[in-house]
Amino acid sequence: MTTITVQPEGWAKPKGYANGILASGKVLFIGGQIGWNGAQVFETNDFIGQMEQALRNILAVLEAAGGSPEHLTRLTWYVTDKKEYLDNQTAVGEAYRRVLGYHFPAMTMVVVADLIEDAAKIEIEATAVLPE
Repeated sequence: MTTITVQPEGWAKPKGYANGILASGKVLFIGGQIGWNGAQVFETNDFIGQMEQALRNILAVLEAAGGSPEHLTRLTWYVTDKKEYLDNQTAVGEAYRRVLGYHFPAMTMVVVADLIEDAAKIEIEATAVLPE
């Protein structure tokens, strides 16, 4: 598997994500993960706790396919409360690094009115490219 971070010349370097990732290998699409555990039970109503659990869920699917965090090429985040996300930027970064380390794929953040699971505050979907 090969990945190259794409950074247009003259652009400011993004913080905590990449503008683009060029990759070759087997593509793994990971469906939206929310802040419940493998038994589909929410252990917390806390935004950061749910975010960290969603990332751990992504990591579990990634590892089940034979991958690891450096194989992630894209994350799309759906949050129900923009202010809660923005007010917790430091904690978001710390939780992200605890689970996925210092690998920052291309990312998109979308604020949504609601998620299917009433207790969910965040949902994250992922794309990874694993070695052939």
